[in-house]
Amino acid sequence: MARPARSARSLLTRPGLPRALRQAPRRGYRHRIAADAGLLLTAVAFAVPLAWLVLSSLDTEATLRVRLPASPGLDNFSAVLTDEITFTPMLNSLLLCGGATLITVVCAAPAAYPLSRFRARFSRPYLLTILFATCLPITAVMVPVYGLFVQVNLIDTRYGTALFLAAAQLPFAIWLMKNFMDGVPKALEEAAWTDGASWLQTLWRVILPLMGPGLTVVTIYTFIMMWGNFFVPFMLLLSPEQLPASVTIFTFFGNYGAIAFGELAAFSLLYSTPVILLYILVSRRLGGGFALGGAVKG
Repeated sequence: MARPARSARSLLTRPGLPRALRQAPRRGYRHRIAADAGLLLTAVAFAVPLAWLVLSSLDTEATLRVRLPASPGLDNFSAVLTDEITFTPMLNSLLLCGGATLITVVCAAPAAYPLSRFRARFSRPYLLTILFATCLPITAVMVPVYGLFVQVNLIDTRYGTALFLAAAQLPFAIWLMKNFMDGVPKALEEAAWTDGASWLQTLWRVILPLMGPGLTVVTIYTFIMMWGNFFVPFMLLLSPEQLPASVTIFTFFGNYGAIAFGELAAFSLLYSTPVILLYILVSRRLGGGFALGGAVKG
C-alpha cells in the first residue's frame, strides 16, 4: 500500500530544509498583514473627513470634532441655499468651468492628432515640453499673467478667466488625448481617406467617436481640475457677483478665527454635487473600450 504524501507544512518544517525556506510562508503572512493594515489606515484617512462633512452638515453646533449631532436637522442647508451664497456662485462656476472645459477639449483634439499619427524629429521633445508645462505651479506665473490681463483689459472678465484656465489645462489634456488616440487603428482613417474624407472629417467623424471613453476621461479630469481651482479666479475676478463657488467658500471663515463649521460643511456638500453628478452621468461610457466591433478585418 502506497504511503500517503506528506503535507506542505510537514515538508517545510523538515529539519533538512534551509531555514529561509521554512520561514517563507510566515514572512509572506506578515507582509500580507502589513499591506492590509496600510490599506486600512488609508481608508480611515479618507473616511474620517467625509464622515465629519456629512455629520457636521446636520449639526447646527458643529465643531472640528467628528461626532453625532445632538439634534440633526437641515438648518445649515437652509442657511446656505440663497442666491448670494450658493446659487449665483454655483452658476458662475458652471459657466466658467464648463466654458473653459469646452475650449480645452476642442483645442486638445486637433493638437493631439498630429502627435499621434505622424512621426517627426521633434515629436518626442515637444511631448516632453508639454509634460514639463503641466508640472509648473500656477502660482509661479500669476503675477505676470495679472499684469498682462490688466494691459489687455481682460481683468475681471469671465471669458478672460476661462481662456486662462483652458490654457493652463491644455498641455495635460493634449498628453491624455494623444495617448487615447494612439489606440484607434489607423486603418479606419485610411478607409475614410479612400472615400474622400479630409483629415479634419476623419478626426471628428471617425477617431473622436471611437475614443469616446478617452474623450470622457479628458473632459471629466479637466472639469474637476478647474472646478476646484481657487487661486486663478481669486486673482483675475474682482467683482463679487462674478466670483465662483471655489472663491466664495471663504465667506464662511469669519474674523478672529470664527468659522461656521455647519454651514461650511453643508456648502461643501452642495459644492461637490455637480462633479459627482457629472461622473454618474458619464460613468457608463468609462466602462467601455473602443467600439471597433469588427471594423478592422484581415
